[in-house]
Amino acid sequence: MSAPQTTKPRVSARLSAIAESATLAVDAKAKALKAAGRPVIGFGAGEPDFPTPEYVVEAAVAAAKDPANHRYSPAKGLPDLREAVAAKTLRDSGYEVSADDVLVTNGGKQAVYQAFATVVEPGDEVLLPTPYWTTYPETIALAGGRTVEVFAGADQDYLVTVEQLEAARTDRTKVLLFNSPSNPTGAVYSAEQTEAIGRWAYEHGIWVITDEIYEHLTYDGVTATPIQRAVPELRETSIVLNGVAKTYAMTGWRVGWMIGPRDVIKAATNLQSHLTSNVANVSQRAALAAVSGDLSAVATMREAFDRRRRTMVQMLSAIDGVTVPTPHGAFYTYPSVEGVLGRTIRGRTPTTSAELAELILEEVEVAVVPGEAFGPSGYLRLSYALGDEDLAEGVGRIQELLA
Repeated sequence: MSAPQTTKPRVSARLSAIAESATLAVDAKAKALKAAGRPVIGFGAGEPDFPTPEYVVEAAVAAAKDPANHRYSPAKGLPDLREAVAAKTLRDSGYEVSADDVLVTNGGKQAVYQAFATVVEPGDEVLLPTPYWTTYPETIALAGGRTVEVFAGADQDYLVTVEQLEAARTDRTKVLLFNSPSNPTGAVYSAEQTEAIGRWAYEHGIWVITDEIYEHLTYDGVTATPIQRAVPELRETSIVLNGVAKTYAMTGWRVGWMIGPRDVIKAATNLQSHLTSNVANVSQRAALAAVSGDLSAVATMREAFDRRRRTMVQMLSAIDGVTVPTPHGAFYTYPSVEGVLGRTIRGRTPTTSAELAELILEEVEVAVVPGEAFGPSGYLRLSYALGDEDLAEGVGRIQELLA
């Protein structure tokens, strides 16, 4: 029996308009090719290649055996974990928050989604420094907001200025997204730049959603300044997003959090109570062990990331037509490849970074993410969160292809 005919769309327009995560798509394609026996090297995923620290895993094993963790727990998060996040914020960011102002989420992405859903009304404009993480504009759209891109290229080390933000501001501007250290560029705003941007936002009554997930991954003596520490007056009009994924190599455990004013956290908690309820208790217990411990694990990872960062920058910079601002944070390089586009390479002439990324994958079996995933064309993102040998081999293949 055939299904009844209807002219109504099968999938809502709201979700039909959302693009898949380009970074996850590239990573999935690389893994599928590798599973098929091809020697693909993937620079796509933003994921440490280290195992989760053993003491964190042991805490999870113990938690799994405790029947108390086999039941529902508060949607807002385990009280012990929220207290630990508050203590960690004082330790690492230098200002006090209450555990009541913390909401534990299913990874950083849920915190991003809920932050925009909580404060953005349909038609509100969100200033988005560009290049941006691929998820930001999609979550803004889901909240009914309008993304206003504020672009800073390689010539600015990918750092937007107050003047650029002011030029983009209108009477519909509601929120500024601030991400330092940055995904995808690795750029880190100085303390002075952070304070200037925070002061500008406060003076104009603009909310700041600040994503600080890479806070501990900085290099060359650079430190990331939390915007709430730089401008304490922002406490009532800002939301902090963070999690254990990058600092403790816990991407698969799915624990993040948001910190904000009491009314915002209450509203986001109500949303989460219907959306997912509590984060898995075993994962929360593992996160509790992570944030309650010291930062020795991240120090070890940071040393390796720093070594790989320097290797990647050096090798990419040796390619004619490629410009690589030195990243001072996270674990990405974001080279400009505008000098390569339009060049004939093995009989093909890529004119966009998407075409160049496709050519690199097909010709030398190296997966990179094109700039179109993060804003304008003309760039590639490469993660250096992979082994030294694979990194050198992969970038070496790109060097040979583009020589």
